[in-house]
Amino acid sequence: MLKIIWIILNLGLISLILIRTPNNIGLESFATKSNLLGSPNSAEKTLNNVTWLLILIYFVIAVKFNFSI
Repeated sequence: MLKIIWIILNLGLISLILIRTPNNIGLESFATKSNLLGSPNSAEKTLNNVTWLLILIYFVIAVKFNFSI
């Protein structure tokens, strides 16, 4: 079960990193077209928080896999 979570987490991190663009200008056009993520600043903050949370979970699972061998 943990390996399935690991794979889903990997795919989620890859997609989040690919959504983000350099210079933080990528989401401004998306946020102005739709109110899905709110303002561009709040969208960036939300994506930053989600990305850091997923990275933290990724490292916790990586440590668990390392010690279980």
